[in-house]
Amino acid sequence: MKKSFGVKEVVAAGIGTALFVALTQVQIPIAFIPNTSLQPRAALLAFFAAVYGPVVGGIIGLLGHALGDALIYGSVWWSWVFPDALFGIIVGLFAGKFQMKNGGFAGKTVALFNVVQIVANALAWVLLAPVLDIVIYAEPANKVFVQGVSALIGNAVVVAILGTLIGLGFTKIGAKSASLTEED
Repeated sequence: MKKSFGVKEVVAAGIGTALFVALTQVQIPIAFIPNTSLQPRAALLAFFAAVYGPVVGGIIGLLGHALGDALIYGSVWWSWVFPDALFGIIVGLFAGKFQMKNGGFAGKTVALFNVVQIVANALAWVLLAPVLDIVIYAEPANKVFVQGVSALIGNAVVVAILGTLIGLGFTKIGAKSASLTEED
């Protein structure tokens, strides 16, 4: 029986969380939507979740976002932390289907990855984040749903471009070297 969570996943969660925190500062503001930016860390989260599964994706989304907020902004905006965790979990649930570890990330699996990430982004940013903003922080509904839709679009584009490129690079280079070390 194969372990689903071991040393590699712990290391991946730690490295992914650290990179996610570091990338918190890399943002391209969406000029017409307050407090909403394009963030490459979304692609990193999608990649780690797609390779290592839902637990690693959830950990990176939760800890990476919470630590990034705390260190960069001085406080944690929980209504946006939990959606990142949800996004990581949902993408991670399909990790085996994306075939990144075995070098099969191409064509239909790339398309599946992007369908899954768009649906996961929609659930995280158009449903969960606005509802939590209203419930936790009493934010106005019209504002948070506009932010949520903007986050969905921004994250979906970033993940579709950058996440797909990282996945393709990994499947061509990283998956081959990973399979060599697993044979030892």
